Amino acid sequence: MPSDETAPHVLVIGGGPAGHSTATAAATYGARVTLVEDQIIGGASHLWDCIPSKAMISSSMRLRAIRTASILGVSEPGPVTIDMARLSAHVTGIAGKLADGIISMLGSQGVEMLNGRARFTGPHSALVVTDDDEIEVTFDFAVIATGSRPRIPDWVSLDGERVITTRDVYHLPELPEEIIIIGSGVTGVEMVHIFSSLGSRVTLLVSRHHVLPHRDAEVAYVLEEDFLARGVQLLKGARAAGIERNGNVVTVSTEDGRSFTGTHVLLAVGSVPNSENLGVDAAGFAMDGGYVVIDEYQQTSVPHIYAGGDITGRLPLSSVATMQGRKIAKHIMGHEVRPLDYRKVSQAIFTEPEIASVGLEEVDAAAEGRKVRITKVPFAANSRALIQGDTVGFVKVVSDPATRIVLGGTVVGHHASELIAPIALATQARITVDGLVETLLVHPSLSEAISEAAE
Repeated sequence: MPSDETAPHVLVIGGGPAGHSTATAAATYGARVTLVEDQIIGGASHLWDCIPSKAMISSSMRLRAIRTASILGVSEPGPVTIDMARLSAHVTGIAGKLADGIISMLGSQGVEMLNGRARFTGPHSALVVTDDDEIEVTFDFAVIATGSRPRIPDWVSLDGERVITTRDVYHLPELPEEIIIIGSGVTGVEMVHIFSSLGSRVTLLVSRHHVLPHRDAEVAYVLEEDFLARGVQLLKGARAAGIERNGNVVTVSTEDGRSFTGTHVLLAVGSVPNSENLGVDAAGFAMDGGYVVIDEYQQTSVPHIYAGGDITGRLPLSSVATMQGRKIAKHIMGHEVRPLDYRKVSQAIFTEPEIASVGLEEVDAAAEGRKVRITKVPFAANSRALIQGDTVGFVKVVSDPATRIVLGGTVVGHHASELIAPIALATQARITVDGLVETLLVHPSLSEAISEAAE
């Protein structure tokens, strides 16, 4: 480990998963690290997106489980309601505890933390503006990890009360009576799951032919059937064009002339990178559409400046950002680094049923014209699923017909986010379907469907 005098100085701009993982790893390897964050360390993932939404989903699933317990022979305890104030306190409390833990870990590694905004003033310098000071920082290496924020179309006027984004839902004083959700991607469908489970009447505007337009249509249709069973109003081909609020009533108009009313409107139409006021010209690295251009080692066009997380325009997942950060730190400190294979990243959507996938999906193989072997087993044939009363969904395994190596797979159903792990491991390690089939699993278990699908 280099001494303090000879250790490289690494400036990390942004305290989200990519930023704090870079800072922690680089400090562990012996670098001097300065981390700049203008909000709470932890990033959007911990504060507004991944962790808070999953906490709300956990609560909504328990509420729904209680309401449907009679299916398993459990008498209903009576009316069950949600306390939005306590739910909000629970969600924000988790975010706060995670942030405190990250700050403690960074502090134990000797990372200098500055609360402010950083702007490059040259290839090896930056100005950090805090509430009461301006600090000039020189560095040997820099890492840009400024993340992203919800995209707000020009025709939307947010008020944080009735017209909201996903960053406002955790602080609502009461459960929306009737909420219109605009956007049917991952965030949109998770919000449908949350509010329909909690008891809101939900309308979902879908601008394409089905929800999750970039995913396997078979997966989307399973989710749509669940939404319809919940009483969700599913409107396809409805592209929102305007929002008007009149007191406690909000009206959404669409491009084809229709209009829909509710008590709240939630916007979930993607994100945009936080790349403004970075001092790009002074540093000299390349940009593309607001995103920082990187190579396979996360380096920008200026080799000593790196970028990770949502700002890179790659897969906007916390797990990806964390891994990018670790690899950046290794590369900076001269360790051997294997480039991240984005095709082998596990992804999950925390709806009910859950949806998880890894590697090559059926829709990808079809688009590429690639010959693959696809095998599928429904959970309706799984003993554990029948015991639990959760038989919706399936396991699908994609393999190479010549080598029998597992190329990927999809799980739709209860605990899909956990069940995808063995398929992810098989994909990463290039295990054959025979290896999955010959693995002796617990009986009865949901995981048995994986070996059965492989067979």
